[in-house]
Amino acid sequence: MAELPKPVLQKPPGYRDPNAPVRPAPKPGFRKPILPSTFPVRRKRRSCCRICCCFFCIFAFILLIILFLGGAFFYLWFNPKAPVFHLQSLKIQRFNVSVKSDATYIDSQTTIKVEARNPNDKITFKYGKTSVRLTAGIGEDETELGSGSSGEFTQGKKNTTVLKWTVQEKNVLVADEVGAKLKARYRSRGMVVSAEVRTKIRLGVGGWRIGTVGIHISCGDVTLKQLDGGDMPKCTVTVLKWINFQ
Repeated sequence: MAELPKPVLQKPPGYRDPNAPVRPAPKPGFRKPILPSTFPVRRKRRSCCRICCCFFCIFAFILLIILFLGGAFFYLWFNPKAPVFHLQSLKIQRFNVSVKSDATYIDSQTTIKVEARNPNDKITFKYGKTSVRLTAGIGEDETELGSGSSGEFTQGKKNTTVLKWTVQEKNVLVADEVGAKLKARYRSRGMVVSAEVRTKIRLGVGGWRIGTVGIHISCGDVTLKQLDGGDMPKCTVTVLKWINFQ
């Protein structure tokens, strides 16, 4: 008699074969969060910087053009010229060199006149407080003979103004050889003198005042003999410590 087949036992629910390979669990996919319609969207900062940079460059370019056109119009219309200075005269009323037992001393008094001319017919000059310094000699022999100052003044169009100072020095200590050289050169009228003037100047156009700049005026390296002969050497004007003109 034939044997009946054995019934196959079914695996219970949740049964896991211990010999089966373990499969890694699938990773959940990344889902972009859905923003509500009222949530503000951030814009990129790079685009804002580019827009600001473009506006700044355009504004700077337009400003440069306006300044250039304004300067060109001012120059063509007013034709500005720098003031001209001359050392008009230098009179030494007293120059004594005293050799004492301890040292050599100089006692002097001098009147200085500097001519300032405004060549402009549409521009005035407003001068601030002006100071002057007088020296005699060159190089190591240079000796100060006094300093002075004057007040503010306004120079009109096509005007010539003479600035006058009286300076003096008493008991200036100098080396014996320097005192001897200055005394001999003073007697021979070969002594070299120099006057340095410092002031501040402003331009006046109509009722407007334009800027203020300091100027250094150097009048000198001229002998007393030349001044006695009527020479009026032109002074050198220095602006901003590096711009020189006469």
